[in-house]
Amino acid sequence: MTSQPAFFETHFTPPTATSTPKRAYILVIDALGVGAMPDAPDYGDSLTANTLGNIDANVDSLQLPTLAKLGLGNILPLQHVAAEANAIGSWGKLAEQSIGKDTTTGHWEMMGITLETPFPTYPNGFPEELVQAFIAETGCKGILGNKPASGTKILDELGEEHLNTGFPIVYTSADSVWQIACHVDVTPLETLYRWCEIARDLLVGEHEVSRVIARPFQGSVAEGFRRLGSARHDYAVPPPSLTILDQAQQQGVQTIGVGKIHDIFCGVGITHTIHTDNNAHGLSVIEALVKNELNLAEFACNQSTITDATANQLVFINLVETDMNYGHRRDVAGYAGALEAIDESLGGIVADLQPTDLLIITGDHGCDPTAPGSDHTREYVPFLAFTPNNPTGEAVGTLQGFSYVGRLALQWVQG
Repeated sequence: MTSQPAFFETHFTPPTATSTPKRAYILVIDALGVGAMPDAPDYGDSLTANTLGNIDANVDSLQLPTLAKLGLGNILPLQHVAAEANAIGSWGKLAEQSIGKDTTTGHWEMMGITLETPFPTYPNGFPEELVQAFIAETGCKGILGNKPASGTKILDELGEEHLNTGFPIVYTSADSVWQIACHVDVTPLETLYRWCEIARDLLVGEHEVSRVIARPFQGSVAEGFRRLGSARHDYAVPPPSLTILDQAQQQGVQTIGVGKIHDIFCGVGITHTIHTDNNAHGLSVIEALVKNELNLAEFACNQSTITDATANQLVFINLVETDMNYGHRRDVAGYAGALEAIDESLGGIVADLQPTDLLIITGDHGCDPTAPGSDHTREYVPFLAFTPNNPTGEAVGTLQGFSYVGRLALQWVQG
């Protein structure tokens, strides 16, 4: 394990003369890249890929005052987000060490797992033998799609045929995913979830994709189709070894997954889980946690889960809309607006943090909305870390590995 950098101690040693629980919040802005990594061409990406930089360059305004105060504008040159001479957070960027540029790979690396073998992907669709096995075991009689596609565009393309045939829409992406989309009036959620479980059982060995995803939707041909994010469910493979979440849990720390974190880790290492409908909901959950306004017993994963109100906490949240709704759809203005909405909520969260709190903001990969196609992009991701206990930041440079996120959070809740 790489030694701890000096700033871990100089800026992020929690106060000890207090009975207040220590809390670390890891906030992942999904797909927020800050520039192509040198190996980007190996992943089919241009060295000009830069999610944040290219959004900034292609909008008339980008108002991110809280992120700027934390040091975001110090990480890379931006037209609309100035560098902050007196940033309250420490800032830098993280270089991914795993082979991949997807959600699971990025989040797992944050928690100490570096993947040397990538999950399989299917740029030409899934093999016929897998498709036929899925049809046989589910009894669905046929499928539609079987190709990489945008999750919203494929509904426009195949939604009407799905209504007419009842066949599930099966598709993938640049990620290692098997996705199943069904209209809730055609296929009950229970059936969709069962079909996903069957697919998960089939996808083993060389075909062990990182996630099977249930994508229920509603609507009509006339009005358009809409995905039901609140009913989405991910069926991931469990991490191959112990994670930082496991280490924290073993030490009596409450590990609270917000959004799709529970799904990404298959529930392993998670003591409490809070599912969310969208970014705004997720950020309101973080605000409520900061203010101690939630009864965590309601979100315990099992009856033996830690419920002690004095326990330290490691809170992990993914804000998915920047990726799902805007990055993949190549919607520059929408992505910029989502960042501004996040920043507005962060203003209140940062103001309410206590000296025993640590906030880390990062991304899990890039998804440059100005790049061709609809895939993720292999990029550095931002690293911002702040505590009211030491509201003076410093430049930390480029850190080799996303695991610095989890390591700093673990040090904080142990300290």
